[in-house]
Amino acid sequence: MTTDSDTPSWLTDQEQCAWRTHLDVSRLLMHQLERDLQPFGLTNNDYEILVNLSEAEDRRLRMSDLAASTLQSKSRLSHQITRMENAGLVRRESCESDRRGLYAVLTDEGWDTMRRVAPHHVASVRKHFIDLFTTENLQALRSSLTPVAEHLRKERGGL
Repeated sequence: MTTDSDTPSWLTDQEQCAWRTHLDVSRLLMHQLERDLQPFGLTNNDYEILVNLSEAEDRRLRMSDLAASTLQSKSRLSHQITRMENAGLVRRESCESDRRGLYAVLTDEGWDTMRRVAPHHVASVRKHFIDLFTTENLQALRSSLTPVAEHLRKERGGL
């Protein structure tokens, strides 16, 4: 963001500290959650896809919708789905109403994996994030971050 004179609006010390703390927490938390998924042979991306498919009607989503919901390019998602197909977690199915469209479908093995891993993942999220806050602090965090999420969704076109 710049002012009328094209001079950057530099962050104050307080703003810089808040920004860097956010970056630090984001990186460290995602790294830890990824480490906690490793014993199950999953990555954060794998788990996010399994969650999306497990919550979808008939445990299936159009690849384009899955790419949008996981913030991945269609190409990157295609490679990810190929790896997950090879592991037996998902399969692709043709879309009868659109010959070019494909669905990603959660297999029975993928569903069993999701059910087995979810309790461990929730415990990890609790240990490394949720349980470190009071109820009031969690509400304040949510209230603080909601405008940012809404702004970024609007920037992406409402996703």
